[in-house]
Amino acid sequence: MTNGFSGRFRGKAPAVRGLCLFIICLAPAGAALAEAITVVSWGGSYARACQQAYHESFTAETGIEIMLEDYNGGLAQIRAQVDAGAVHWDVVDLEMPDGWLACQEGLIELLEVTELPAGVNGEAPEDDYPGEYVTECGSGVTFYSTVFAYNSNYLTGPPPQTVADFFDLEKFPGRRGMRRSPFVNLEFALLADGVAPDRIYSVLATSEGVDRAFAKLDTIKDQVVWWEAGAQPPQLLADGEVIMSTAYNGRIFNAQVLENQPFVIVWDGQALDSGFLAIVAGTPRYEAARQFVQFANRPESIANISKYISYGPVRRSPRALVDSHLATGVKMQPHMPTSPENLTRAVRLDWRWWSENRDDIYERFSAWLAR
Repeated sequence: MTNGFSGRFRGKAPAVRGLCLFIICLAPAGAALAEAITVVSWGGSYARACQQAYHESFTAETGIEIMLEDYNGGLAQIRAQVDAGAVHWDVVDLEMPDGWLACQEGLIELLEVTELPAGVNGEAPEDDYPGEYVTECGSGVTFYSTVFAYNSNYLTGPPPQTVADFFDLEKFPGRRGMRRSPFVNLEFALLADGVAPDRIYSVLATSEGVDRAFAKLDTIKDQVVWWEAGAQPPQLLADGEVIMSTAYNGRIFNAQVLENQPFVIVWDGQALDSGFLAIVAGTPRYEAARQFVQFANRPESIANISKYISYGPVRRSPRALVDSHLATGVKMQPHMPTSPENLTRAVRLDWRWWSENRDDIYERFSAWLAR
């Protein structure tokens, strides 16, 4: 490993599991296993995309059923299960900061990138994943981004074009939707306050920079409708509850092409991120969970997601496989967060910074909300 995470020992996972880091513990191809695993993800159109992209084909190949549950992120439920020794979640789709922290705490199993499947043309997996999206416990699967969007039916005059416009209540009066979390909101606040995308984390590295971000959030706080689940922003926009909202780009895309919603994505300042599939430490269904994670990291599995939602592969080799939206025929490359025209002023979320500062920032955010 070259990312600085190697060499740490974690004692919470049973020691016998370590053998599977060096032995391929897969069942024979096509073997039907009378087993089921619980996979926890983000619900809505994203979860459906994953089901269609690779869940169903995984079950067809292995006989292992998938029980899908939804959550809104965080580690509280994983910690409770691991600490109690009563693990009923097997695989969880984690945001990168949570994944890194869970890996540090021994809440999820080790999974070296070298164990994952080869690339489209046989590339070694360690060469096919960008190093910044690799941890000792897993690697990023899909790129997605937090953007902001508006409903064109509820806006007159020149439309918003920048993150600064999102914070401009005088030019664009009306309520805003934002996730009930400091994650991404601090970045958007500093962008709106004039900080360049490549300086966001050098500013947040200072107490004055964090103060500056919260001060900018203060300017719109009384006009914010807070959301928690990714399915909520499209509904808030459709109902006219907010004039614009932060949202996951894929949720807005699906509302556009499948529901004909008059939504417009503003890519300025998009917060580019990835998540990875993690195996919960101590699951009694470890082998089945490991098979699932490996299957999900196959190049064709990752590329298939883009047939159903506008999220693109983190792995390099499957990016060439991205083509069209299956239901509508829409070409997907222009709708990917990683398309060059969409990356012009993107912020690449620094998940290491968030992992290291998460507790303090979330505590401050909760206190700020309560005021």
